[in-house]
This record gives sequence, C-alpha cells and structure tokens, in this order.
Amino acid sequence: MAHQDTIKANGYNKLVQRLNLFPQGAPPTEFLFKILKILFSEKEARLVSELPIKPFDDKKAADIWKLSLADARIILSDLADRGILLDYEDNGSCTYVLPPPMAGFFEFTMMRYRNDINQKVLSELFYQYLNVEEDFIKSLFLNGETQLGRIFVNEGVLTNENALHVLDYERASEVIKTASRIGIGVCYCRHKMRHVGRNCNAPMEICMTFNGPAESLIRHKIAREVMAVEGLDILQKAREHNLIQFGENVQERVGFICNCCGCCCEALIAARKFGFLNPVHTTNFIPEIIEDKCSGCRKCASVCPVEAMTLVAVINSRKPERKKAKLNEIQCLGCGVCLRACRVDALKLAPRRKRLITPVNSVHRIVLMAIERGKLQNLLFDNQVLLSHRAMAAVLGVILKLSPAKQVLASQQFKSRYLMALINRRKQ
Repeated sequence: MAHQDTIKANGYNKLVQRLNLFPQGAPPTEFLFKILKILFSEKEARLVSELPIKPFDDKKAADIWKLSLADARIILSDLADRGILLDYEDNGSCTYVLPPPMAGFFEFTMMRYRNDINQKVLSELFYQYLNVEEDFIKSLFLNGETQLGRIFVNEGVLTNENALHVLDYERASEVIKTASRIGIGVCYCRHKMRHVGRNCNAPMEICMTFNGPAESLIRHKIAREVMAVEGLDILQKAREHNLIQFGENVQERVGFICNCCGCCCEALIAARKFGFLNPVHTTNFIPEIIEDKCSGCRKCASVCPVEAMTLVAVINSRKPERKKAKLNEIQCLGCGVCLRACRVDALKLAPRRKRLITPVNSVHRIVLMAIERGKLQNLLFDNQVLLSHRAMAAVLGVILKLSPAKQVLASQQFKSRYLMALINRRKQ
C-alpha cells in the first residue's frame, strides 16, 4: 500500500489527472499506475502531465517545461518514437498532440514488436486493467450517447438495393481509397491476448491507420506504409477471416479501422457484454431471417462476434430436432458477417428503422463526447493555456450546430455568458 501511495504522490498521479481531462479518460487503479510505470519514467510522466490538451509545438513545450528548445525537441522526438505522442509535420513545422489512452497510446505501444519494454508484462497488465477490472471499458464505451467507434458494413454482402443506401463514409473501402496515408500495424488486441495465452488465429498485421495518425506512426516505424491496393487486399483478407471493421466514429478523415474478432477486441467484448447500452455505433442495417429457407446449420451464430444470432427450436412434430436462427436486434451490430457465412440465402440486410447519425469530424465527435461526459470545459481551458482562437472557433462552431438540449448542457458546463450570447443570437 505504501508503494502505491508513493507512486500516486509523484508524476504518475499528475499524469493520470491529465489523462482524465480528455473525454476518453482512464480510471485510476493499481494496474493503471503499473502500466504507466512501464511506459513512462517518473520525469516523463510529470512532463507529459503538463502538456496542453490542444495541439502544441516544440516551442510551447519548451516554455511549459522551462527547458531549452533543443532539450525539449529531444524529449518530444523520443516520446513520438515510442508512440506516446503523435506529431504532424506541415511546411517545415511540427505539431504534437498527446492522444488519449484508447484509441491512442495504449494501442501504439503494442502495434509493433519491440524489445525496449517488456511487452508480455505490459500485456498482462493491460488484460487485468481492461478485461478483468472493466472500469476502463465501462468508462470508455458506456458513458454518453456518442461513442468512440462505429461498425462498417461488410460490402460484399450488399445487394444492389442495399448499396444505394450506403454512403461513402460508411464504406471501409472508400476510407482506404481516399486516405492521404495508410499505415498497417500489429493488432493490439490479439498481440496482447497472445501474451496472456488467449489469442485466436486471426491475422496479426492487419490494424489500419489513416491520414494524420498514419503519417506519424509511419514516420516512427510503428506502422508500415501501404498503398490503397494493398490496403484493399488486407481488408478482403480480414473479411475472409470473418473479422469486423471497427473504425473511428467520424465521416471525414477517419483515423483508424481495426479488423476485429469477438474474442480479443475490447470494443466487441463490450458490445457483447453491454449491447443493450449501445457501447458501439452500429451500421444502418440489420439482418432479416427468411425462416422458410433457414436450415438451422448454426453457421451464422458461430461467426457472430457479439452473440446476437442464436438458434431456437422449431415447433414441428415431424421434425422435433429442427432449429432455426433467431436475431437479438438490440445486440446486433449490423456488420453483415452472418450473411457471408449463410450458404442457403436465409438472411438479407434491411435498413434499420432509425438511421444513425455519425459526427462529421473528430472535433465534432470530441465535443459531443465532452458534453455528454461533463468535460467540455477541459477542451476550452486546459491546465496551461487558453485555447487558440482558431481552436476555440472550431469548438464553438460545433456547439452552435448542436440540438437546443445539448447547447443548454454545453452552456451549463462552460458557464460562459459569451457562449450563451452566441446561442441566443443564433436563435434570433
């Protein structure tokens, strides 16, 4: 106990407080502190805890840390090399950002094989923190209406009629084709599960990052760069293994798509355990069962990653052992994997009764998540500086487009006469 108290009294406790300013935080437990001790030295934990929530440059970091620019650059570069920070280069200048633990530096630490840290011990700690304790997973996936990720429909099972209702941003193939950079890394979930002896045999080097995050991860050799044609081949490989595409919940410039299995992926495990609470945004489709065609073969149930498809007995005196498929609509993600497994055409996709709304971009999603989780003020005012006018304008622009109910909630959290005046002016 004294050892844990010592840890909490230093930079690690400050780092935990900093991580929890963001909508996607990390509940403090003994296992979290042990994870941070592997990933950060005590000095690094203290320095990172002082970084702004908003993107910053090396001069800002040097000023905050009271270090020379050269010394600050060395630290920033090392943190980016290890996947703790993401860096973005533009016209010779470099901007840094501290990503949340997930999707963020937790994954980046396991997206390649490395010898500078003990990945087996780290995996065991991740497993305890994420899969056993569950506080982190519940905090990440069960708070608020707007979630981190969404499911992409399996395009191979779409009929021509279905295809008319699928927008470009709902297609994983379109994300790949339009990305400025594509990076492929080791699947964090299966890599972690391999170290604890619980992994499946699905492909490992199949985790996809795009655009800005991919650029940073490629630069620091955390991911390898591929062209769109190889990205599409990897997507097809994932679908052949009945993996589900779980990606960033935005329309524009999607940052990641994971090819997930139901046994290793934390998002799908959460969907299986807490599906009625909608921890993951589904597709806009749902399978329908054509009962007179269903043979009760169980193939659809065997591939469903969230156990939404089951078999039930058919009341038939002539065939007392006959069974048929039954769908739990609340649990279903609408991925379409079950259709791919069905060999008798007993399933078809139908549009959901209510179409889901996907945030336009990452700013839109983060603002919504912050409002719903009571952390909006942390986006507007971090522990160091007031947000730049440009960043403030982006956040306020999103707020002004929200529903009246969410605007009121945002105003209550922000407690700003300026924000309320903008909202009232917009109504006039």
